Amino acid sequence: MKGEMVLVTYLIVLVIIVKVFMVLWWKPKKIEKHFAEQGIKGPPYCLLIGNAKEIVSLMVKAGSQPMPMPFSHDILPRVLPFYHHWKKIYGPTFLIWFGPMARLTIVDPDIVREVFSSKSELFEKNEAHPLIKQLEGDGLLSLKGEKWALHRKIITPTFHMDNLKLLVPIATSSVVKMLDIWLDMSDSGEVEIEVSQWYQNLTKETMTRTAFGNMYYEDGKHIFQLQTRQTILTSEAFQKIFIPGYRFLPTKRNRESWKLQKEIKKRLMRVIERRREKWDYEELENGPKDLLGLLIEASRKESLNSSPAITASDIAEECKSFFFAGDQTTSNLLTWTTVLLAMHPQWQVIARDEVLTVCGPRDIPTKDCISKLKSLTMIMNESLRLYPPIVALIRRAKVDVKLEGYNIPRGIELLFPILAIHHDQTIWGDDVNEFNPNRFSDGMARAAKHPAAFLPFGLGVRTCIGQNLAILQAKLTIAIILQRFSFKLSPKYQHAPNVLMLLHPQYGAPIIFQHLQRDTRSEGNQGS
Repeated sequence: MKGEMVLVTYLIVLVIIVKVFMVLWWKPKKIEKHFAEQGIKGPPYCLLIGNAKEIVSLMVKAGSQPMPMPFSHDILPRVLPFYHHWKKIYGPTFLIWFGPMARLTIVDPDIVREVFSSKSELFEKNEAHPLIKQLEGDGLLSLKGEKWALHRKIITPTFHMDNLKLLVPIATSSVVKMLDIWLDMSDSGEVEIEVSQWYQNLTKETMTRTAFGNMYYEDGKHIFQLQTRQTILTSEAFQKIFIPGYRFLPTKRNRESWKLQKEIKKRLMRVIERRREKWDYEELENGPKDLLGLLIEASRKESLNSSPAITASDIAEECKSFFFAGDQTTSNLLTWTTVLLAMHPQWQVIARDEVLTVCGPRDIPTKDCISKLKSLTMIMNESLRLYPPIVALIRRAKVDVKLEGYNIPRGIELLFPILAIHHDQTIWGDDVNEFNPNRFSDGMARAAKHPAAFLPFGLGVRTCIGQNLAILQAKLTIAIILQRFSFKLSPKYQHAPNVLMLLHPQYGAPIIFQHLQRDTRSEGNQGS
């Protein structure tokens, strides 16, 4: 009997060893052979770690110092050094390994269009890293299938342009207040501002009102303040992501993050419950439809017939997702657009002349005049091309699929380096690394040699739902700044684009603003 138990134990151990061997060695080697037969190679797989060691080494070296002057927009070697390095060796399509997980790196716009549009049902988003997951929540960013489709349908009216335009008076009021503070800080009409932090604070107000409405603004404001702190802690933790199990260690930072996570969820549930209880007694506003209200309305309608498909927990997760996706995206767009206009004063003059002609030198821009700012739209598109907030997207094949002649097995992840696609000379021309908004003079679809080569907010059915809000807020802000200030880079500015969840300036973005000496202070919200 004892001998039989020993034999069973040995067999169990043997089975485990075989399974581990299959996952960590045999399967990766089989995948390498599969793609090699199709002419696709890449850095060799290393047991357990894949290519992580080389990737980290390349990224640390690239980010160790800012880019030299004169400043260049050729940022791919700094931001995605592993792609830049291995492309020179293996070509634009190659296989890399994140541990035992294979990722096929692709920049072909035809494949981009297939994966995100014509064959999108055959692919799914990969699971976000747990540190990101706790920030983005279990909302639109991570949902799949029928639940994603339902949530998207409910939330979409929040981001219709007609609804967003109702936010213009609120957004412009916030910008004017910010610029009045800058003017108070100025010495002889000149002030140096580190704009990235100011823009983050600015976008929070619009984000909060979009999510919670006017009646619950203060509740939402406090919740988003907590989430901002959690984002900072997560960014710091990401620098230690390659220490195995770091996120589970009871460090001071991790304990604070765990506490914040519980507090955020508790406060969200409290606001949701309070609004539900008062729903029948609240006076309906004529203002914009807020995210929280639409979700609660949908959950109440469903609950009349059966158990609601949208629960209170779902609503809380969507609010978290909205803040995570929208806050940094809008402030990053504002930051890089300001930096680019400071670097390229000739385009600043063009944009200012347009704003003064269309909106006037003193009037606060209205929802109607903002849509007429063609040059500013071109500038923002070029900013999103050169400095996209998300530098890469990943999709996983749900089934075996054929893409432009390549056979992709089920479970393989496809890595689309958006930054590399946006900086591809064969797609955008010889001036690919130059700031040239004129390339967008005939619209986004004709800016490059392929209409699927511009995807700062993604492509297809999962295109970022909040892109209209981000662009509207950014255009309003830049237009009002152009009315009141000229600006240039501070001598302290160091050009160092860096990825920490999103693309941001590693050393901040100090800009010197010079007041244009018009009496524009607090002229009121004439827009509507």
